[in-house]
Amino acid sequence: MGLTAVPDGEVATIVTTLEMRQRPPVRPMAPAPFALTRWPAPASARYLALFRRVGAPWLWFSRLVMPDEALRHILDDPAVEVYAAIDRAGIEIGMVELDFRSAGQCELSYFGLVPELAGKGHGGWMMATALTLAWRKGVERVWVHTCTLDHPAALGFYRRHGFAPIKRMIETFPDPRLTGALPRDSAPQIPLFETGPDASRR
Repeated sequence: MGLTAVPDGEVATIVTTLEMRQRPPVRPMAPAPFALTRWPAPASARYLALFRRVGAPWLWFSRLVMPDEALRHILDDPAVEVYAAIDRAGIEIGMVELDFRSAGQCELSYFGLVPELAGKGHGGWMMATALTLAWRKGVERVWVHTCTLDHPAALGFYRRHGFAPIKRMIETFPDPRLTGALPRDSAPQIPLFETGPDASRR
């Protein structure tokens, strides 16, 4: 019990794993102003550009620092499905990634819209569509994880769509804004604690 110090230069977050064990009921949804389009084995640069646009405000960085060979191992796997949300002008404004590599399961690996569309009600349509894609023959469990670095409404959003929390963990990692994986002005809502002689300029 008590507080644990986080070293300067690192970020700490509470990660919550959520799951659903049965297909949720179909909900009536208003037409969305965009479409969810499958990207079979997308080019690394194209994928990472969208990953960065969607995830930088929440410090998504894992795919940005992954060697290209490891990234291609994921993106080229037919059991991993990447979808881009595309608006009427043909601009990519969101992403969904479904991972079927574990038998009987689907991990909602990544889910998000570009920050300028967050909180405008589009996520409900996108989640309903993602769950329709995830719950296919042979799938008995769909799961996702979120953390306290994500949008403040993320945990409640997943629960409203039928996910139940099953586990929490604390994760710490080097701040990707200091390692160069993300620009220093990413996620300004998360304090930046530097190390070394410049640590006083926080």
